[in-house]
Amino acid sequence: MSPNPQTPYVARREIVSWAMYDFAHSAFGTLVVTFIFSAYYAQAIASDPIQGAIWWTRAVNASAIITALLMPVVGAIGDFGGLKKRFLLIATLVCVALTAGLFRMGPGDVWIAALVFVGASVAYESMQSLANAFLPELSTRENMGRISGLGWGLGYFGGLLCLIPALGMVSGWLPEEGGLNVRATSLLAAGWLLVFSIPTFVFLRERQPRRRAAVGTYVRMGFGRIGDTARELGRYRQAVRLLVARLVYNDGLATAFAMAAIFAAAEFGMETADLLVLGIVVNATAGASAIGFGFIQDRIGGKRTIAITLVLLMVATALAFFARTPGVFWAAAILLGLMVGPNQAASRALLGSFVPKSKQGELFGFYAFSGRLSSVLGPLSYGLILGATGSHRWAIASIIVFLVVGLVLLARVDEKEGVELAVAGVSATK
Repeated sequence: MSPNPQTPYVARREIVSWAMYDFAHSAFGTLVVTFIFSAYYAQAIASDPIQGAIWWTRAVNASAIITALLMPVVGAIGDFGGLKKRFLLIATLVCVALTAGLFRMGPGDVWIAALVFVGASVAYESMQSLANAFLPELSTRENMGRISGLGWGLGYFGGLLCLIPALGMVSGWLPEEGGLNVRATSLLAAGWLLVFSIPTFVFLRERQPRRRAAVGTYVRMGFGRIGDTARELGRYRQAVRLLVARLVYNDGLATAFAMAAIFAAAEFGMETADLLVLGIVVNATAGASAIGFGFIQDRIGGKRTIAITLVLLMVATALAFFARTPGVFWAAAILLGLMVGPNQAASRALLGSFVPKSKQGELFGFYAFSGRLSSVLGPLSYGLILGATGSHRWAIASIIVFLVVGLVLLARVDEKEGVELAVAGVSATK
């Protein structure tokens, strides 16, 4: 990156090390949330697969609510104290420890497995929020889409690569007795995060000056900054509109990822090995499209990019609903992968272009708030519809509603004004 009025020179290795963090944490989302542990929980830990799927949605809901309440304050404290990188390290180590703890879960451990998962998931979402807050420091508004896309792309490729040894584990490398072959994938996820996050902590810089204060002072300042932002919402109105829209459309995406393996296993009888192959294909398409669409976003804007992806995600969900053969479901899953990567990368980059430097941790804390709060109604709706009808098809159809409403709300976002307000916010702090 070359110098410009918005951002000083940033070394390429720092950008790559930041993007590598997406690569590192991808194993948790891929192996635990989406493809392996979720299905194992519903089918092996719980005594009844339908009830297990419902309990899983409740665990996802619980982690979403905790993260939503926690992250805005943590982000505000990080901004005030120059502590974003330190908080990121703490969240990473907690996630590593609790993810490894899932290895000990077996049949009958319904509640303890759910509690360990909730703790790991809260740490995982906290990590993502804190890492996202560094994006405006590493990019300009002219290349933010590409850098965000690089991170998401590496994240999906990380998810793809971790599925390869996981596939070997469940397909014969390890014995099946006691579910060892499946449970061991949680150790893989923990080790993956621990090892591949090292470059981030070596090269990523904390640019905010460190302010030393008592814990009580940090907490008071955190809540105080949240209050200040609430009183100045007019200055960040486009960021708020984007967060509200994302709260809704991301509800559909979160539900699709949380329930994909359960849906595929229930409707098409896919075994764990089948689900891993599906995951490899989906992650490959998502990674490539996230990187490619980053260049498109920098040309056509984040709002248009998100809108395109939402329309095609509706098509993918409809295909899954009507699918009666594995081939049609595969087509739906691939289209989902092609669009979900660009959607997430563009959402992060668009908010980054709306964020003044003094509010990075805080507003990305609200980004985590909207992301996790959006993981409440979708899985809850899925669980309620599944409980009422016994049909995963009708449950997955609810995703389309969230995508449509999110697209309508996105139409209210004025991208140009959001950028101008962020620039004015930076000027006001100088």
